[in-house]
Order: sequence, then C-alpha cells, then structure tokens
Amino acid sequence: MNESKDCRLDAAEKNLRKLIENDASNRILRKEKLGETIVLFELDNPLVARSAKAGQFVIVRADRRGERIPLTISDFDRERGTITIIFQIVGLTTAQLSQLEEGDIVPDVCGPLGKPSEIENYGTAVCIGGGVGIAFLRPIVKALKEAGCRVVTILGAREKGLLILEDEMRKLSDDLLITTDDGSYGKKGLVTDVLKEMLDAGDKVDIVFAIGPTPMMRAVSETTRPYGVKTIVSLDPIMIDGTGMCGGCRVTVGGKTQFTCVDGPDFDGHLVDWEELKIRKAYYSTEEKIAKDLAFGGKK
Repeated sequence: MNESKDCRLDAAEKNLRKLIENDASNRILRKEKLGETIVLFELDNPLVARSAKAGQFVIVRADRRGERIPLTISDFDRERGTITIIFQIVGLTTAQLSQLEEGDIVPDVCGPLGKPSEIENYGTAVCIGGGVGIAFLRPIVKALKEAGCRVVTILGAREKGLLILEDEMRKLSDDLLITTDDGSYGKKGLVTDVLKEMLDAGDKVDIVFAIGPTPMMRAVSETTRPYGVKTIVSLDPIMIDGTGMCGGCRVTVGGKTQFTCVDGPDFDGHLVDWEELKIRKAYYSTEEKIAKDLAFGGKK
C-alpha cells in the first residue's frame, strides 16, 4: 500500500516538474543591449505572463546558490507567453546574468510579485522615468494610456547615451519630453525642472508616477507637494525573499511600517520617510563594494 502511494507521489512530482518546465522554461528568447551596462531579456514564461500586471516584479537568481534580486517586469505578452526584464549591470548577480545568451535558461524566476499599480482614467497623468527606471515605467505608461488617460512622459538621463526606450515611450505617450544633465539631448537640466514648469504654467496634472533613482523620486515628490498633486513612486529598498517573510524591504510610509514586496512597490511619495530609506539602502554598502569588485575585478 505504501509502495503504491510512493509510486503515485513520484508520478505526481514528475508531472508537476514537467508542467513547470513546459509552462515556465525561463529560456532567453531575445537578448538586447540597450546601453553599455543595460541589458534586456525576453523570457519564455507563460505562467508569469498570464497573470502579470503593470508595476509588478519578479525575483531572479543567476545560479542556484546565488542571491535573489528583484527585477520589475518591463513588458509581458500573454498570447506569446513571454515577459521582458531589463537590468543594469551594477554588481555580481547582474554581471552573471549579463553573461547568459539567447537560448540559455535563467535558473530561477519567481513572480509576479508585489501589488499592481492602481490604474484608472485619472485624466492627465505625468509619468517620469530616470535612468534604468524608464524600463520599469513602460508598463505603467501603457496601462494608463489603455485606461483612457492623457499621458505626458518625462524621461531623464545623465547623457544621451544613457537614455533608453525613447521610441517605445514616444509611441505610448501623448507627449514625450526629454532632459539630460549635460544638455547632450533634449532640455538641459533635471526632470523636476520640466515638471515644475508645467505646474507653474497651470497645466492640467491630475497624478504623477515617478520611477528612478531614490533622489530623483524624492525630488519629484517635493516638487509636487506644494501643488497638492498626488504622486506615486516605486520604491526599491533591499529585498530578499519578496513575499513579506523577512522584513528586509520595510519602509515607513505615513508613519507606518510597510513591506515593499507585499504592500508596494508603489507608495504615495508625499508620505515616504525618504531619509530612513536612504539610510537603509546604505546598510550593506561595504558588502556591495566587495560584490562589485568580484564582478568587475575592482575596475568599477
């Protein structure tokens, strides 16, 4: 009797493994370099693709013993069963991922995780992306447009060579404005300069979504605060399991502790304790430097 039960369990496990392999292979169907250190993967993963929504993310590992890192789902295609992730090579894990090629398999992709962005017809939505955050902004811009919003997108980068997805974002937006720190493309200055000009001019702005470096998102939130414009930011604190168990990604929002992985990643930028977030993100700076030295041989 027990032997028969064991056989049934073995068969069930094999069937489950086969289902997972067929439905979530994580095979890299397309690899594209968007910049010197920015890489795009289109992955075969119908399981995640069928339920993914704008604003959600996946947890990825480069090998079975590697660290877990969160990567926002930049795009998904339910019919083809694919998801797109974009990452910047900044440490050991992203360096390892960047060595994979088309046809290779990413060992672990868990998701979709996090609360989806709240999408509705707000009226005029201003969407602001900085650096690699532009990739994470893309599905939100697309969803807002599909919901009937007028979408004004502001993209910022240090220089023209670091600007990504311009053509795609132009197609998705009603208006696209670009800034570069050095003035090599678009308007010289910061994304907040353009945003403030819009607000001072009395342009209709019903809501702002901002994704990018923490200082940028904080600056956007402070820019909109005097005008009372609701501002949603996507936070990226240290994250480990991505399911609310470890508490590593906790942030303070409106005086209350929130877990970014299950309560976010989207939060009201006017309520975020930005100073605490800044301190928490620097907790493992020494270890991160060691990881970078391992990845780049001390060159970065």
